[in-house]
Amino acid sequence: MAYEIGALDASLAAAVGNDPSLVLELRAALIDGALHYRDLLARSRCDANWTAAAHRLKGLAASFGAVTLIEAADLALQSAPGDPVALRKIQRAVDIIAA
Repeated sequence: MAYEIGALDASLAAAVGNDPSLVLELRAALIDGALHYRDLLARSRCDANWTAAAHRLKGLAASFGAVTLIEAADLALQSAPGDPVALRKIQRAVDIIAA
C-alpha cells in the first residue's frame, strides 16, 4: 500500500513539478472523481450503466497511475451491478489515496 502512495505522488510530481499545493489539489480531484464514479456504480441497476461507470473509474485511475484503484475498477468490470465486494474494494482504494 505504501508503494501505491509513493507511485501516485511520483506521478503527480512528474506532472506538475515540485509544487505541493498543486499535488494536493490533483489528489483531491482524483478522490472527488473516484467517489463520484463509486456513487454512480452504487446506483447502477443495469449492466450498461455499471460497465460505463467502471470504465470511467478505471480511466481516471489510470490517468493518475493509481494502481489499487485500477484493480478495484477491474474487479467491478468483472462483477454484477451493485456487487458489494467491488464497491467496498473501490472505497478502500479511495481511502488509501486519501490517507
